[in-house]
This record gives sequence, structure tokens and C-alpha cells, in this order.
Amino acid sequence: MNWLREFAEKLVQWRTLLATAVIGVVAAFLFAHVLAGNNGWVSYRQKQAEYQKLQQEVLRIDEENKRLDEEIKRLKSDPKAIEKEAREQLRYAKPGEVIYLMPEPRGQQPAQPPQQPESARR
Repeated sequence: MNWLREFAEKLVQWRTLLATAVIGVVAAFLFAHVLAGNNGWVSYRQKQAEYQKLQQEVLRIDEENKRLDEEIKRLKSDPKAIEKEAREQLRYAKPGEVIYLMPEPRGQQPAQPPQQPESARR
């Protein structure tokens, strides 16, 4: 009967050790999952960095939109702005003026003057 009691005590010790090991393995798995899982801490940090980058992009695009809106308003209402664009982009000149064209830097396409309808050429 003594051996039965010793066996029962050993079984309780092994059971406690086994339960502790299982809890440790589960805790390690949960820690790894929280750290590197699909929605873990590493993924969260990457998404946060991407969010910041996109926020900066949105701000930059908003500023560009404001600038372009102001340019549109100016081109609709300011005759000097219209004249400036016509001279620079379309290479228009007032009667009697001579336009000198400088060579374009390599890699840039020169602005093409507008094509006249065939009836206007004759």
C-alpha cells in the first residue's frame, strides 16, 4: 500500500509540472501571436506608419488643389494672367513683337503652338 501512496504523490507532482508546462507553452504562443500575428503589434506599427504617410499625401494634394483652384479663378478673371499663360504656353505675341525661343533642356518637350484650321491658312 505504501507504493500506491508514493505512486499517487508522483502522479500529482507530474500533473502539476505538466499543467505548468502547458500553461507556459500556451502563454508563449499567445505572446508570439500578439506580437507577430496578422493583427499583431508589428502589423499595427506598419499600418500606423502607412497611415501617417497617407495623411501627409492627403495634405500635399489638398495644398496642390488649393493652388490649382486659385490659378483657375485667376485665369477666369484676371486678363494679365490669361495673357501670361497665352504668351508662355501658346507662344502668342502682340502685333509687331518678335519671339526668340531658347532650346529646351534635354528631356523636356517643347510646347506646341496651336494648329490653325485649314481655312485660316489660306
